[in-house]
Amino acid sequence: MNTAKTINIQELSQSERILLAEELWDSVANDENTLEVTESQKKILESRLSAYKASPDEGSSWEEVKNEMI
Repeated sequence: MNTAKTINIQELSQSERILLAEELWDSVANDENTLEVTESQKKILESRLSAYKASPDEGSSWEEVKNEMI
């Protein structure tokens, strides 16, 4: 198996590293159906969804959160 050390990732140009990152991300995204969600994670998601349904106007929009990060 190749690792970042065996391919000398720092020797790649910035654009090559970006392309490599995109390829890695695509390979993960293509396997999204095999990603296992634990029971604990499912409970957290269910709790958050219930909280949202109970009070959909609470919290911040993605636009507001994004603007706070800038």
